[in-house]
Amino acid sequence: MEALKYPIGRFEPLPAYTPAMLQGFIKDIHYLPQQIEIAVQHLDEYQLQTPYRPEGWTVAQVVHHLADSHMNGYTRMKLALTEDKPVIKPYEEGAWALLSDVAATPINVSITLLHALHTRWTNLMERLEDADWERTFIHPANGTQYNLKTHAANYAWHGKHHLEHILRLKERMDW
Repeated sequence: MEALKYPIGRFEPLPAYTPAMLQGFIKDIHYLPQQIEIAVQHLDEYQLQTPYRPEGWTVAQVVHHLADSHMNGYTRMKLALTEDKPVIKPYEEGAWALLSDVAATPINVSITLLHALHTRWTNLMERLEDADWERTFIHPANGTQYNLKTHAANYAWHGKHHLEHILRLKERMDW
């Protein structure tokens, strides 16, 4: 079950990130919308409503979750860049996945949103100075400060994590 839930492993922050690593995270974030679009382009409604694992989200919920989560991630980065150590607002991602907009909205809307959002996000990250990457926000659940390098690493991982949920489901189901 762990392999189905975390197909690329859990996110493990590193104590330091190199400029080359940051460029890799930016590229991962930049290309995620295209990768998601390609991964789901030939799936029918039955397939989109298939959970990627037992008791997991459906493919459609994963796509909508990526849009929800990455909007929050982009906002958290902008807060950290414009405020001194802001305390971010967490959200109940599981509850968000059950809201009526997820069920009523075609996934192409969230894919379009991801394309636009990731363009803005990567345009921002590509222009950050070294000192900007050291800016932090505080997660209230545990009081931990996260710098923007770790934040970018986390969201690069997050996109790959959910892309892999879709790709491995397709492989298992021979779609």
